[in-house]
Amino acid sequence: MKPLRLLALFLFALSPLSLRAQLGLYGGFTVQNPGVPPDSGYQFYGGTFGAYLASGRLAILNVGLDLRGSFTKSGSDSFNSGAIGPRVGLNLHVIPLHPYVEATAGLGNLNITEASSNVTRFEYQFLGGLDFTVFPRIDWRVAEFSYGGLSVFKGSYHPKTLTTGIVLRLPRVFPLP
Repeated sequence: MKPLRLLALFLFALSPLSLRAQLGLYGGFTVQNPGVPPDSGYQFYGGTFGAYLASGRLAILNVGLDLRGSFTKSGSDSFNSGAIGPRVGLNLHVIPLHPYVEATAGLGNLNITEASSNVTRFEYQFLGGLDFTVFPRIDWRVAEFSYGGLSVFKGSYHPKTLTTGIVLRLPRVFPLP
């Protein structure tokens, strides 16, 4: 019962942010370098999907929270992850570019058939990207790069991903005071 109480407390603590925040939904094409021997470059392909809440209350900074999932595979091998973490973006208002950085934590599942291994472990990621506004509520995620870590195979796996996609920024439901 304690995890349910912690989740309720966490959501309650974030409720003021969600009342003033902009919700962004995104999806993109992802290529991943699994970093597992034999390391032969970006060989996993798939998608990244998620949602973020960002508050523009700090002048040109947007501070928020991102919830994301990535699903990549190569043949019968796959890497899937789900993570949540803080997000800080820059909103210049004059030009349509929006750079951002994030740090997320969650679970990652790596399945390597050749090594007969299927593990699910704690995963972390550091991300940075650039969105370009195409239409008033639609952004093109020009590029997003992430570097992460997952402990497997008597060592660490450090996946690196590149993503491009579309972001839909929904209108604010509650007006800012």
